[in-house]
Amino acid sequence: MTTSTISPTRNTASRAAIRLTGITKKFGAFTANRNISLDIQQGSIHAVVGENGAGKSTLMKILYGLYTPDAGTIEIGGEPARLRSPADAIALGLGMVHQHFMLVPTLTVAENVILGNEPADKRITIDFKNVHRSLALLSKQFGLDLNSEALVGSLSVGLQQRVEILKLLYRSASILILDEPTAVLTPLETEELFTTLRRLRAEGKTIVLITHKLDEVLAVSDRISIMRQGELVNTVETNTTTKESIAKQMVGRAVLMQVDKPEVLPEENVLEVSDVSLTLPDGVKVLDHLSFTVRAGEIYGIAGVEGNGQSELLKLLWGLAGESTLTGTVRIGGENLAGKTPKEIARLGVSHIPEDRLRYAVIKAYPVAENYIFGRHTESKFLAALGFNEKAVDEECREMITSFDVRAGNPNDSIGNLSGGNQQKIVAARELGRPQLRVLILAQPTRGVDIGAIEFIHRKIIETQGRGVAVLLVSAELEEVMSLSDRIGCIYKGTIKKEFSQAEVAEGRKDTKAFGRQLGVFIT
Repeated sequence: MTTSTISPTRNTASRAAIRLTGITKKFGAFTANRNISLDIQQGSIHAVVGENGAGKSTLMKILYGLYTPDAGTIEIGGEPARLRSPADAIALGLGMVHQHFMLVPTLTVAENVILGNEPADKRITIDFKNVHRSLALLSKQFGLDLNSEALVGSLSVGLQQRVEILKLLYRSASILILDEPTAVLTPLETEELFTTLRRLRAEGKTIVLITHKLDEVLAVSDRISIMRQGELVNTVETNTTTKESIAKQMVGRAVLMQVDKPEVLPEENVLEVSDVSLTLPDGVKVLDHLSFTVRAGEIYGIAGVEGNGQSELLKLLWGLAGESTLTGTVRIGGENLAGKTPKEIARLGVSHIPEDRLRYAVIKAYPVAENYIFGRHTESKFLAALGFNEKAVDEECREMITSFDVRAGNPNDSIGNLSGGNQQKIVAARELGRPQLRVLILAQPTRGVDIGAIEFIHRKIIETQGRGVAVLLVSAELEEVMSLSDRIGCIYKGTIKKEFSQAEVAEGRKDTKAFGRQLGVFIT
């Protein structure tokens, strides 16, 4: 692989805000970064893309002082830098917004911003009047539109992200590193974030954007660095490349942007949700006369902004509604799910890929093999006279690693050492491989997954549908819903506001941008 160094077209006179030279980082025998040299120009938005496990997060952690490189040098603003901790990075004007926000929900915006960096007057008390004044000026300057007295827990995810950015600006950061910044944002919040990033760039800030969403990379960045298997493959000007070209360099082969979706002839109703309302113990109604059906051999997509009842619907379908009050009925193959446990529901032929794999699907400290048989450990092929048939578990797990292209050494490796995309592939393999599968429930099946893994998982979903399985897809990614679904229901405030027929969805795929705007009308 080769490293390409290209002068920026935005401002050829600008100097490098960051210069990395020959950066190498190893973890035992594994090389996460190999001889990476990269310039990031001052006052630019520079994207770093790559498959899960390509080494981009390791590189950014080195830049932020969380890891020390085994070889290579770092320059910040033209001066050599030794980054032994985030404190060193912050002192040099670097700041990082992590994918999972570092905020305290019970504190105000101002309290979160100054946490760990509290200003004090001679009486050793915080001058909040001055803090609020400073934050108001910063919010106005960069178009963040935040109330510094609001509780963070009361803010939307998009506004919480603004708090993280404000925190960095308050600490005078000139270089902002954003890790998967749109992973949990709505389309509107994503556009608002991009407006903020462009404004930050116009004010001379340097933005480093780590993401796997190539459409967004092309929309907002000036330059793109592409990583694969720990190496820097190329750095290109954004206005000279395409999504297809970037994906091919990321993965090492041509990638289908949209997998082939054969026309289907759905059969009988398998999953029936009829006039369902769900009220939480605190009296909040989260589902409101919700009705839809999923037929054998079809994919029914639910499109919507997160927080409109999707999570509660998923818990209901998996027997985890708890003390909530339910009216209406949910049936699988004509059998009512009311009062059934997750184990009983699974026995009906239901499989579930949850929206939060770390909370509901994997145990990071356990090996791949044990994670692979979770929930399927009572299947006869995995059992022996006294416990598990370890040979059978090992053989099937190795077959899964090969067939699902999981980047794991062997079944005994800890799943926590794998990238998020590889963890998701293992969860998908486990759930798609259940015997007598009738209903597959998918919740954000490719969240945090790179473009190569997305293509692979989408293929497996369509293969499963082809076996006559009824598939319910719940995703905040409109492109994913449009690509995979045969019918689409738009959910808003706990009910299906509009349902698109199979013919309407097929027609919509001819112009996905226009169809996406049409869907957007019914989900916001």
